[in-house]
Amino acid sequence: MMQTPSTSHYVGSQGADWWRGAVIYQIYPRSFMDSNGDGIGDLKGVIDKLDYIASLNVEAIWLSPFFTSPMKDFGYDISNYRDVDPMFGTLERLRPPGRSGPRAGAEGDDRSGDVPHLRPARGFKESRQSRDNPKADW
Repeated sequence: MMQTPSTSHYVGSQGADWWRGAVIYQIYPRSFMDSNGDGIGDLKGVIDKLDYIASLNVEAIWLSPFFTSPMKDFGYDISNYRDVDPMFGTLERLRPPGRSGPRAGAEGDDRSGDVPHLRPARGFKESRQSRDNPKADW
């Protein structure tokens, strides 16, 4: 793979483009692991398998939508970005005590409880500040 110099701002020691060469494991919770026997995969099932996923040496997990949804488009038709669809569990289930993902306990950046896609992006906050700033049309 050809490597090109990055002009992006660095984030930690890996840089903002860490994902370009990373092994990313995508999980569709509905079909991944059913922890309660109802035939639908759930967040507890995902959490229960984090050690297995870590053993695969993946560097990140891409978790498909699990937000509240009418499920007409298999969860991609999100109706509430601030809550978990009850079929998958609860918002509290995302923050199990003492875990921060497959690399729990690894040296380096510990982002326990940090769920980036659940907090507003800085650009969107900036877009709401005025109608004439560079991100006003976001």
